[in-house]
Amino acid sequence: MQLYYHPFYSDLILPERHRFPIQKYQLLKTEIENLGVSAIHFQEPKKVTASQLALCHSQRYINDFLNGTLSDKAIKKMGFPYSQQLVERTLLSIGGSIQAAEAAFSHDLTFNLSGGYHHAYSDFGSGFCIFNDLAIAATHLIDTEQADTVLIFDCDVHQGDGTAQITQNYNQIITCSIHCDQNFPRNKQESTYDFALPAKTADDEYLVTLRQALDFCVRIHNPDIILYNAGADIYTKDELGLFNISLNGVYERDLFVLNFCKQHQIPLMCALGGGYQRNLSSLINVHKQLFKAAIDL
Repeated sequence: MQLYYHPFYSDLILPERHRFPIQKYQLLKTEIENLGVSAIHFQEPKKVTASQLALCHSQRYINDFLNGTLSDKAIKKMGFPYSQQLVERTLLSIGGSIQAAEAAFSHDLTFNLSGGYHHAYSDFGSGFCIFNDLAIAATHLIDTEQADTVLIFDCDVHQGDGTAQITQNYNQIITCSIHCDQNFPRNKQESTYDFALPAKTADDEYLVTLRQALDFCVRIHNPDIILYNAGADIYTKDELGLFNISLNGVYERDLFVLNFCKQHQIPLMCALGGGYQRNLSSLINVHKQLFKAAIDL
């Protein structure tokens, strides 16, 4: 496996009590190393280019973000205070997803220790998502003829609304979102496939849906690569999630996706997605299930 990480992922000064757990990336990297993953598996990403951003985002929005000319309303919707630090971090984290997606063809299984920014629309950011890394990575792979068909398999507790909006006219990008129907965003978009589960969904129902959804998408579309949003916010103790999924349920989800791709010889790139607990050690433990699953393959 290969993992993409940059210290800038957690290098962002946020207001006290800000909802986004920015330190989780740095802490998770340490925990992954403690699992026995050596430094040789980690790569530092390069920044996404403006032309790569333009594959999925309007030039005006890109310019406004890069030049610091976003409106106050746009910054509020984005969820982060604007800073040059935010620009650097964003460009690196998006670059990490693109490079991890490319590397999956030679390494079979790759990770970006960031990413999953599925609420970013073509012309605005939303819900802590500024640019849509998985949509950009998918479009880049098709644009550079590295893939004919890409499946974005989104298992964050929130619907991948921005991903659905951006890719609606791309027949070669299949979007599948398994999410909580009653959760953010209020106004859902139309993915290729949406599996909207009710609040309080527990392990058994969730895992049955997951297995059927992934098997169906692969049988019907035969993707060249899968980009997986492994949101930790399906966990029962997540403060912005409404599911009742146990820690073992998170592990079983991740193990199934990883093992399915291994068995079917489909390159897999994983992004971290959401996870919102004030207790950082508990949050890291949920994200860590993805890497425990990778080691247990």
